[in-house]
Amino acid sequence: MTENDKILVERIGVDEHGSLLGLVTLNRPAEMNPLDWDTGLELGRIFDELSADPLVRVVAITGAGRAFSAGGDMKKYKTLQRDAVDFPQFLEDLHRVFARISQQPKPFVALVNGIAVAGGIELMLSCDLAIASTSAKIGDAHLPFGQMGGGGVLTLLPRAVGPARARELIFSGRLLTPEEALDWGLVSKVVDDDQLRAAGIAFAADVATKSPLAVANAKSVLNSALWDGTGVHQGMRLEREVTARYCLTSEDAPEGLEAFAGKRRPQFTGR
Repeated sequence: MTENDKILVERIGVDEHGSLLGLVTLNRPAEMNPLDWDTGLELGRIFDELSADPLVRVVAITGAGRAFSAGGDMKKYKTLQRDAVDFPQFLEDLHRVFARISQQPKPFVALVNGIAVAGGIELMLSCDLAIASTSAKIGDAHLPFGQMGGGGVLTLLPRAVGPARARELIFSGRLLTPEEALDWGLVSKVVDDDQLRAAGIAFAADVATKSPLAVANAKSVLNSALWDGTGVHQGMRLEREVTARYCLTSEDAPEGLEAFAGKRRPQFTGR
């Protein structure tokens, strides 16, 4: 485990082959894990580092205490929002860190352990999927405090749950229960509080049985339509091109076929 005063990073073994889950924990529980400027930049550095580690197959993000993240640091905003140079730069940096998640080759999963609002829901939406605990409370919560989403919620939430539901959540400021979040498609699963970490490890162990190259390619194609506005025809063409290149040039594609024929576990190398 490595740590600083704001973020903990663990590399957790998930199988006998040395595959790892990179678990990133926001670690300011007394303040509900705010996403200030320094924290956002440090998250970006950590995400790049974990994604570059060939043994890390999945990156998971969670929070210490009773919050995943309650969003931006409201105390610092009093000064930051008066600065016409720094505040736009802060938003640009946060956007870059969050958007980079979609471009990383590893799946990113949000393990939502409690309150996820404002910047917290924006970080969650930037991940490839989310698993919530029974204590999770998920919403936007910008407007009740005279704020508005600036880290992606106004763009990503309508794409995740549909425009009408996104408007309801943003305009009302209410928080969803885990069951509502599951019904709306914001999270893929709800587990007991004490099983959230185990759920992340189980997901990583499942991903670790797959070709890392195929996983990276699949993530790239899946995210291109969401982030780049690719139409159906363009998306289908991209899918054909990436799949053809992978199957024709990789070592993992024929290895999977040989393993299937030989009724053995494939030995993927990511090449």
